[in-house]
Amino acid sequence: MTLVSDLAPRLMPGQLLARGVCRHLLSHDFVTLEEVVPTPGLRVDVMALGPKGEVWVIECKSSRTDFMTDRKWQGYLDWCDRFFWAVDADFPTELLPDGTGLILADSYDAEILRMGPETPLAGARRKMLVQKFARHAALRLQALRDPGLSPSGLSGL
Repeated sequence: MTLVSDLAPRLMPGQLLARGVCRHLLSHDFVTLEEVVPTPGLRVDVMALGPKGEVWVIECKSSRTDFMTDRKWQGYLDWCDRFFWAVDADFPTELLPDGTGLILADSYDAEILRMGPETPLAGARRKMLVQKFARHAALRLQALRDPGLSPSGLSGL
């Protein structure tokens, strides 16, 4: 069995940030999925589901270039109750837009420095996202248990 710490050297910088974010959000009773497609053309780094059904989206940026080349982040705002950037301690945070949340992270943990403003999702969109989240999580778990399967339901998630 491979330990998570054995995987760390093979992960990309943004994935390491995502790992720290996911660990931290669990301490707030949020469950998370990485690389979720809420709608075609968008893929969020981390989607978090809170204990009251709240949906947060976290975009992990490992460098100035990574941030400057991101042209899709505003499209994520329609798919969450709160939006956050996750960056490391060396990231120039003055680049990040006002009115967004900020999480300082490394590969082991994170800290929420600024809450993103709350913009509640419409009920129908929330229901669809929560169902997609549940199906996505279940399919990933099934793929771990039985890696030989190729479920068609994984496409588009």
